[in-house]
Amino acid sequence: MKTIEDLGRDAKLAARKLAASSGADRRSAIYKIAKALIDSEEEIIAENSKDVSNGKDKGLSEAMLDRLIITPKSLRAMSSDTLKVADLDDPVGEMIEMKTMANGLQVGRKRVPLGVIGVIYESRPNVTVDISVLCLKSGNAVILRGGSEAFHSNQVLARVIRTAISEIDIPEDSVQIVQSAERSLVSEMLKLDEYIDLMVPRGGQDLVNMVAAESTMPSITGGVGVCHTYVDGEASLDMAVEIVNNAKVQRPSVCNALDTVLVHSSLAPDYLPRMAESLAVAGVELRCDTRALSMLGPREDIKLIPAEDDDWDTEHLSLVAGVKIVDSLDEAINHIENHGTGHSEAIVTDNYSTADRFVREVDASAVMVNASTRFNDGGQFGLGAEVAISTNKMHARGPMGLKEITSYKWVVLGNGQIRQ
Repeated sequence: MKTIEDLGRDAKLAARKLAASSGADRRSAIYKIAKALIDSEEEIIAENSKDVSNGKDKGLSEAMLDRLIITPKSLRAMSSDTLKVADLDDPVGEMIEMKTMANGLQVGRKRVPLGVIGVIYESRPNVTVDISVLCLKSGNAVILRGGSEAFHSNQVLARVIRTAISEIDIPEDSVQIVQSAERSLVSEMLKLDEYIDLMVPRGGQDLVNMVAAESTMPSITGGVGVCHTYVDGEASLDMAVEIVNNAKVQRPSVCNALDTVLVHSSLAPDYLPRMAESLAVAGVELRCDTRALSMLGPREDIKLIPAEDDDWDTEHLSLVAGVKIVDSLDEAINHIENHGTGHSEAIVTDNYSTADRFVREVDASAVMVNASTRFNDGGQFGLGAEVAISTNKMHARGPMGLKEITSYKWVVLGNGQIRQ
């Protein structure tokens, strides 16, 4: 088994060769990966079943198990998403701008890979595939360190990917994975700034905080989502019910799922019962402030409990949602400012001025108007997939696709100019 330093050294060498490879070769390698995923279905699902079984024995939550499971359908989706990335425009070598100076020099910027990207992630084995193909497409080598709960799944996916790209003139070590679940290796990886150019954590607040505190290389230290939908007093009732239901129920275990619904007091009497009944069908537990609780309960057909202060700051990742009544747009925006994480925020309203103010004043990586927070996703934004959803403001914000994992270098073309 390679040491962490060995992985870093080999990744650095691979990154140099990968950066010089043709876009056609990188595209062909990704096509090979898409085919290999389907061809290896039996092996992948067998290894994944070990993780699922271990997870159940360890009492993993339904949210964690949902993120962990690979099915034939989800494997086909991984393969399909891989092909979408393959067919995206190649960012490497793109001239961002070129201008001619007064002295005749042509000055511009050319897009280049970052180099080596390290990714530490929890549970979701599809991340192994998504990040590998995004890094390959953008000319970056990657070192992956998945969570122990998905150890077997991540290892087999990495093997499939490495075997597939070895059939093309692409360095096999462009994609490497830490082959141990030993936690101390994470700390070693975070000190490997000699080889790793960017560190990306994909997981809960504890992991993000650890990377922020310990990494010696630049890192993306956002991504935790406490997400809100504000239902304005001038919202369409039917639209608001459907959007809130989708944001909470469609995939409750992901970072862009709704955590708290804020409802304007003028609409609450008509809206809250309809919203609660819709969410109750999926078994959503509603943690309500005093006014919402008195308006909705008691009812045996809806799970209603009083909200506690911590609920407003919690990324639930499950079928739980906070419900709070507010008296104004100002109050809604202040609540989001105090309790949100800058991830995904939405407003439902028919008032253009209200929507415009919400977009201007809410500070988040993505702000939705009359749409579900679930759309804050690289695939939904046309990026093919994403390395992460960043809540940072430097160097990237929101879904990080191909261009967000590149840098640039200045290119100066002259014909003998010297500086006076």
